[in-house]
Amino acid sequence: MKLKYNVLVLGAGGREHAIIKKLKESPYLDKIYAFPGNGGISQDAEIPEISDDFKTINSFVKEKNISIVIPGPEAYIVKGIKDYIEGTFVFAPEKLSARLEGSKAFAKNFMKKYGIPTAPFEIFDEPEKAIDYLKKKKEIVVKADGLAGGKGAYVCNNFDESKEAVKQIMIEKKFGEAGNKVVIEEKLTGEEASILALISGENYAFFLPSQDHKQIYEGDRGPNTGGMGAYAPTTLIDNAILKKCEEKIIKRVIEGLIDEGLTYTGILYAGIMVYKNEPYVLEFNVRFGDPEIEALIPLLKSDLLETILLVKNQENFKLEWEKGYCVDVVLASKGYPGKYEKGKEIFISSEIPDDIYIYHAGTVIRGNKLLTNGGRVLNIAGKGKRIKEAREKVYSAIKYISFENMYYRRDIGLKEEKRQFI
Repeated sequence: MKLKYNVLVLGAGGREHAIIKKLKESPYLDKIYAFPGNGGISQDAEIPEISDDFKTINSFVKEKNISIVIPGPEAYIVKGIKDYIEGTFVFAPEKLSARLEGSKAFAKNFMKKYGIPTAPFEIFDEPEKAIDYLKKKKEIVVKADGLAGGKGAYVCNNFDESKEAVKQIMIEKKFGEAGNKVVIEEKLTGEEASILALISGENYAFFLPSQDHKQIYEGDRGPNTGGMGAYAPTTLIDNAILKKCEEKIIKRVIEGLIDEGLTYTGILYAGIMVYKNEPYVLEFNVRFGDPEIEALIPLLKSDLLETILLVKNQENFKLEWEKGYCVDVVLASKGYPGKYEKGKEIFISSEIPDDIYIYHAGTVIRGNKLLTNGGRVLNIAGKGKRIKEAREKVYSAIKYISFENMYYRRDIGLKEEKRQFI
């Protein structure tokens, strides 16, 4: 008879809903809790009425005999929930290691020290010095040092744009304390991809390489969002480039952390730019990517909870994958990533195909109605043997879903489809 475990998933988005649905497939699961959750998560996990602070969460973990805590959003991890909750396995790195995401200045200096390929950069804690430096530059990227909800990076094409970015970050404090420092780096050209690895000490296993679509409009235009969709795998990352990611990025991160006296358990996400068949790190995240994980989970053959238990027990682990592709499309509220309305009723037809994955992001149930409650509302994912089949499946399914002022990109995965027909 298998031992069964109680699990708590922290978060309220599509990433957390995808994780929960995958965990529910495991014979090792006894009971699953989620906080703060959303409308869809409430149908798949028990949502406790507790407050969102570490002390309360820790008490709840002890009270319910929870064996594993899985934090989804970066804020929990960067603020040190791994260090705070004792006696229960938290599937995340410790606070000092989480600086790889929590401080872009720390991450860039770490990469420079350990020879991890990234764009040349400078760090400033005074806006006047940053602006003076920018006078000599043209195409540049200005980033807030701390967490900014995925919106703290400005791609600038001239001095006026970069000066305005520094002003918003450092003087107007658009992102609060996250803007006490800025990282200014050379703009890299190429195509972006997402590399996720499960790391436990010196052991690691790769997820399939994926590609996010950050801009709000088709053709990668408009302001950045938290992600309007993703697909996996991407042939942009062939075996040769993946090997370079392994040798020049993942292994060097692990070696660097060990050299610094730090440990790392959990997910490391490297957002990379591929230029002339070489990968360069744009950013590190210390958790599952969103919306990448919504495109990866449907292809994961391995039992996610069993894999986490192997990590918990410091045993060897591997990840097994289905062949084929998965495309995940985000359905958003009109106005996102700016101002948008909430409380629009969501209609999902019973005729929607059974093989479509629906992950809730910004939803809430009031009475017997499912309502919008965020900028990104739903993730709709579909699989196919080829990318074209996966795209057709997911886009044909969207017609069964509606809410007022629903918006989505119609070109998720199109780059991959074109790449396969070249």
